[in-house]
Amino acid sequence: MMTPPPEQEDEEMLVPHPEVTSGPQPMEVMPVETATTVENQQVEEPPMSRFTWPIENFSRLNVKKIYSDVFSVGGYKWRVLIFPKGNNVDHLSMYLDVADSANLSYGWSRYAQFSLAVVNQINNRYTIRKDTQHQFNARESDWGFTSFMALSELLDPSRGYIVNDTCIVQAEVVVRRLADYWNHDSKKETGYVGLKNQGATCYMNSLLQTLYHIPYFRKAVYSMPTTENDLPSGSIPLALQSLFYKLQYSDNSVATKELTKSFGWDTYDSFMQHDVQELNRVLCEKLEDKMKGTVVEGAIQKLFEGHHMNYIECINVDYKSTRKESFYDLQLDVKGCRDVYASFDKYVEVERLEGDNKYHAEQHGLQDAKKGVLFIDFPPVLQLQLKRFEYDFMRDTMVKINDRYEFPLQLDLDKDNGKYLSPEADRTVRNLYTLHSVLVHSGGVHGGHYYAFIRPTLSDQWFKFDDERVTKEDIKRALEEQYGGEEELPQVNPGFNNAPFKFTKYSNAYMLVYIRETDKDKIICNLEEKDIAEHLRIRLKKEQEDKEHKKKEKAEAHLYTIVKVALDKDLVQQIGRDIYFDLVDYDKVCSFRIQKQLPFTLFKEEVAKELGIPVQFQRFWLWAKRQNHTYRPNRPLTPQEEPHSVGQLRDASSRTHNAELKLFLEVEFGADLRPLPLPDKTKEDILLFFKLYDPEKEEMRYVGRLFVKALGKPSEILTKLNQMAGFPLNEEIELYEEIKFEPSVMCEHIDKKLSFRSSQLEDGDIICYQKSLSPDKDQYRYPNVPSFLEYVHNRQVVHFRSMEKPKEDDFCLEMSKLFTYDDVVKRVAHQLGVDDSSKIRLTSHNCYSQQPKPQPIKYRGVDHLSDMLVHYNQTSDVLYYEVLDIPLPELQGLKTLKVAFHHATKDEVSVHCIRLPKNSTVSDVINDLKSKVELSHPNAELRLLEVFYHKIYKIFPPNEKIENINDQYWTLRAEEIPEEEKNLGQHDRLIHVYHFTKDMQNPTQVQNFGEPFFLVIREGETLSEVKVRIQKKLQVPDDDFSKWKFAYLSLGRPEYLQDSDILASRFQRNVYGAWEQYLGLEHLDTTPKRSHPANQNRHSFEKPVRIYN
Repeated sequence: MMTPPPEQEDEEMLVPHPEVTSGPQPMEVMPVETATTVENQQVEEPPMSRFTWPIENFSRLNVKKIYSDVFSVGGYKWRVLIFPKGNNVDHLSMYLDVADSANLSYGWSRYAQFSLAVVNQINNRYTIRKDTQHQFNARESDWGFTSFMALSELLDPSRGYIVNDTCIVQAEVVVRRLADYWNHDSKKETGYVGLKNQGATCYMNSLLQTLYHIPYFRKAVYSMPTTENDLPSGSIPLALQSLFYKLQYSDNSVATKELTKSFGWDTYDSFMQHDVQELNRVLCEKLEDKMKGTVVEGAIQKLFEGHHMNYIECINVDYKSTRKESFYDLQLDVKGCRDVYASFDKYVEVERLEGDNKYHAEQHGLQDAKKGVLFIDFPPVLQLQLKRFEYDFMRDTMVKINDRYEFPLQLDLDKDNGKYLSPEADRTVRNLYTLHSVLVHSGGVHGGHYYAFIRPTLSDQWFKFDDERVTKEDIKRALEEQYGGEEELPQVNPGFNNAPFKFTKYSNAYMLVYIRETDKDKIICNLEEKDIAEHLRIRLKKEQEDKEHKKKEKAEAHLYTIVKVALDKDLVQQIGRDIYFDLVDYDKVCSFRIQKQLPFTLFKEEVAKELGIPVQFQRFWLWAKRQNHTYRPNRPLTPQEEPHSVGQLRDASSRTHNAELKLFLEVEFGADLRPLPLPDKTKEDILLFFKLYDPEKEEMRYVGRLFVKALGKPSEILTKLNQMAGFPLNEEIELYEEIKFEPSVMCEHIDKKLSFRSSQLEDGDIICYQKSLSPDKDQYRYPNVPSFLEYVHNRQVVHFRSMEKPKEDDFCLEMSKLFTYDDVVKRVAHQLGVDDSSKIRLTSHNCYSQQPKPQPIKYRGVDHLSDMLVHYNQTSDVLYYEVLDIPLPELQGLKTLKVAFHHATKDEVSVHCIRLPKNSTVSDVINDLKSKVELSHPNAELRLLEVFYHKIYKIFPPNEKIENINDQYWTLRAEEIPEEEKNLGQHDRLIHVYHFTKDMQNPTQVQNFGEPFFLVIREGETLSEVKVRIQKKLQVPDDDFSKWKFAYLSLGRPEYLQDSDILASRFQRNVYGAWEQYLGLEHLDTTPKRSHPANQNRHSFEKPVRIYN
């Protein structure tokens, strides 16, 4: 489903975790007492198992990563790897790992489809499950999800993922034979080809296959006007035409990159899973817009557009309001509906508007009325979106509905005398539909895989389109197995634990496409090559031929070699522009594909034809890699070598398998630019290359080459060098030898009085020279060649982004990788106009997620800019900055706590950031806070509480050190201590009071909300007496308060109380976990729903589907 990221990792991105070494990893956790179990499924191919791993004492795990016990599937050993505190993210990280990878034979690989889950122990519906597939090998022996689920959600005790400090992890693994999967020829087996997955584009692939297999739609796309000058990457119509043509005529799976480029998407968009319905609508809108004014205008509407009538009809007066609306698809409820017909019944269900909800009818005032929807007409192609994903208001989160939901092969929307139709509907149209395609989602709300079952010709044969793979399937796989619901696993050991094991099926239909029987001949029409525009056929055939040519070249590659030839003109064009070190970038020079057996003398004739240089004027030099990893022309080919084959010369020049033959072509030109005979080359002649540096312009360029005598001296060629540079002939110049540049620059001054041999100069060496510096040399940033080359080697353009807008470049600065921490922050401060550079805080970039790393860079915590830009084995060019209100060294010595102060007499909450030295105590926090808040009286005493998801977990002792207090997930609340709590009697009790409501889907589960508080209850006090004090404290109106219920709760189970109940008898003293026994106030939560701050992680965000072009 997904592949390793080229650049980034979003929440759903799967990556091999980068820390696992090649050797076996030890278990880094105390032995788990609970037995680990593997629940085997039917023993058949492909083998599948479910593995369950209870992790006890989860909150006390003090290791970075832990492994499960080893389990076997398909004869292979596996284990689950988790990072309990996240793999450099604030999410739980979880992977499937090949347990014995270190001991397997060279070149091993295995393919598996698998899902990983964290079980919700209160309600299995909320279990978080993600699935994928991967080919495991030595390089990628584990695979999974770095951001599996937010730690804030996992650690919230009310969510149900950790119960009794135990977290339950599950893995379901299906092992497939590689031959089954990778050797499958879709075209040969089915006549159809698949679409390649770009990272997370399976949702798009399933939709595109569905649209492609509606021939009327395909014909309309082919008929959209495009020209031969259009580029597919810039034209949605042409990109879609190209894609459809390839699906029709290609023998292999087809790439979608041109299409997504035409959408204006970048790589990041291709790694984001989006909503299929949204993509369908956006794509159809774009096509509709681009079809306007063409021969196919209106084609989309003719296929997919239907109409319904919204009506409101008064019951007691003669008044009716109607409104006609169009639709391209219908969203049908799954929850509470057993099948499609039940969903349509619900869709047209009549709603009564009465009581407080009366309808205001014109001229008649408020009236009892009926409100509903009826259909005027249905489209020829009916797209039904099944609402598998819903927002759960009780849990304030999205959930997937995996309930069983049936859909028929034939759908009759005229049933029961046309009960779905409006009075003005045309009853002569027969609304009998046949099922064309079923789009399936496998997985949970947090991610999954998409594929489609389609019967392209409406025959009995179904096909499964799963990215690149197309297979024949029977009707049971396409229909019944996509209904969802639960599946019962047969018992492996009859007689042992006979209770059947049921599990929820996470693969189920989410979109259905039906075609009307009376229109099917028109829609499933014949498509011939003549239906495709001629220029399109020519273009796509040429693309296909080019592809075949490349394929042939690849097959014959062992017979050929690539010869690359560099000339002086290449050095002139590249040095000082594309490169500064060495002489040439061989990726940008003339290239020849030559048969290995061809004699080199005949190759020279090829060069003469191509470059116009007669054979007698050509002299070729072989390049050699030196010990310092530089490449230089080493020696000319001899007349005795030229009759040898090109392949022999390549093998002699390079020991690398499949290496290219790299040559420098020496040609001498006269004043008229015609080739001249070459000078003789003796052992005493050295070929040197010359670069000229200008410190004023900070420019370097290639000026030519010379033969010099080994015993000659540089002083003898100064006039010639001045002439080559365009300097006066007597100009004083300095010479330097460019020796190497990796890992550091080595460039040494040349003594003009020593011979070339004494200076150890040889063929292919590079001399850089410049004018001798005047006394005012300090006016130049880089006054000489070595300083300039050092600058070029280490220069780095850094893109700075504000932490407030982490997706947008704010400014760029050119820096040196050798800049110290202080150098970098000074440059940033100068750019931002900040006087004190110590107030700049920087954060490095995560190359996988394309987000800031969770922890900022500490003050002088790294030595150089290069250290700031490294992330594992990748180098970034992005840094994030913040401007602090105090210097960073001072901030690092402080602990910052965010404290919410609740006013004693006003309904006000003010949030304060308290910064104190790390060795400060809670008492210091309270004293600091007193100076910032309004107290009810000057002598008021404050306390600090830890509140987490509407429960009070702790009252901090005044002497507790603040260094260990965590306010990332927990809310710190400060409040005045009420007088009644200061004077507790011997038999008085201080109890917790929380608001709660019942979960509508699971009445046994309670949900806390609102602000928790403490209350003193006295011996013998009844509930009715306590209620009076609670109503006064919370200032609740009588009408509302009369609806409230009161319960004693212990471990989440409510026992409802009567007014006469004595409260003190319920609450015991000194109970550990006092937050788990409390007085509960049950009433509706009327506060607006919003995400909890702990979940507003800066790394988690979702993008809507957008097609930009």
